[in-house]
Amino acid sequence: MSETATAAGAGPFSAFERMMAWRYLRSRRKEAVISVIASISFVGIMLGVATLIIVMAVMNGFRTELLTRILGINGHLILQPIDRPLDDYAEVAKRIEGVEGVSYAIPLIEGQALASGRTGPGTGALVRGVRAEDLEKITLVWNNVRHGELVGFAAGGGVAIGTRMADNLGLTVGDPLTIVTPDGDITPFGTTPRVKSYPVTAIFEIGMSEYDSSVVFMPFEEAQLYFNQEGVAQSIEVFVDDPDDIADLQPTITDAAQRQLFSIDWRQRNQTFFSALQVERNVMFMILTLIVLVAALNIISGMIMLVKDKGRDIAILRTMGATSGSVLRIFLMTGAAIGVTGTIAGVILGVVVCLNVESIRQFLSWLSDTTLFNPELYFLSQLPAKMDSTETVMVILMALLLSFAATVFPAWRAAKLDPVDALRYE
Repeated sequence: MSETATAAGAGPFSAFERMMAWRYLRSRRKEAVISVIASISFVGIMLGVATLIIVMAVMNGFRTELLTRILGINGHLILQPIDRPLDDYAEVAKRIEGVEGVSYAIPLIEGQALASGRTGPGTGALVRGVRAEDLEKITLVWNNVRHGELVGFAAGGGVAIGTRMADNLGLTVGDPLTIVTPDGDITPFGTTPRVKSYPVTAIFEIGMSEYDSSVVFMPFEEAQLYFNQEGVAQSIEVFVDDPDDIADLQPTITDAAQRQLFSIDWRQRNQTFFSALQVERNVMFMILTLIVLVAALNIISGMIMLVKDKGRDIAILRTMGATSGSVLRIFLMTGAAIGVTGTIAGVILGVVVCLNVESIRQFLSWLSDTTLFNPELYFLSQLPAKMDSTETVMVILMALLLSFAATVFPAWRAAKLDPVDALRYE
């Protein structure tokens, strides 16, 4: 038996088979078309894998950042009175904080108002009256003060506003913020609007445009007077250690309150929003998977052309002792190499983009002189990206599976090629 046949029979995926697979991957002048198709397949898989990783990471980052900010400033469970006003809010909050798994409970006065400053038209505002000791617990606000300070918040009689509201109304620390609400004093001529100015003591930046442009924090006692809620609270917002456990904690919390309260958790309040995000994420995954599928189809077409072009070589290998299994493995490795290298390159490209996605966004915004990822539309001031290891592995396995599946049929055709027929027409 010849040396070639001996090498071919050395075992599956032997050095001879790997050498032949590598030889078929190399570009030659007369095989330029096949080489171009292989290159297109490689680029297609690389871009498909990279795009899937990037989009999934951005969608995960978008959801995580929104969830962090929404749950960082809003309670995980909202309790409102049913039978009588919430005049025992301090005692109820203290009892709820004693429940295991509860971080803290905040009595709250909340109302819609019109806010105006030195410049610009007035803007809608959500005024939230909180106690000074409770505002310190809301770390998303307390740790992100850009100007002024929140120390002595209640004693100063001032308000804290977001950076976007300050910019829109032309306000800085110490300037008066005028708040107007239609629920004012009742007179013989009807209810008159209530107008009052408060000094701005602090300007914070949460990073979510909706809150930075509309939320106004006011001392609790001052909010009680302004909204005609003396001696009572409108609601109690409960923050727990793990927001995902709120369903299990809800009965215990309502029992600890020791009075009738209506409760609604964060999932019910934001169900439509986060459901829409999940649907969009799943649809994007299915659509972008088509990119990888198209690249896999390119592998099929390129490999079929390669088998057709190498018919004489295959016949010579068979007559020299190479088995059909050996031929099958040679072409499997040839096609799989395109898929594996394309997947590896796609993962590297995707990781690099995810780690620098905000810098890339800023560069593209500067290059095109347009605002990409407008905070007014997407709520967040920066483009987030958070890679999930499970999803990344799933994308890699899917790309490899499609790539290997695309090589099976051409490799099977090569293995079934009759050497006599192949040489007869040469």
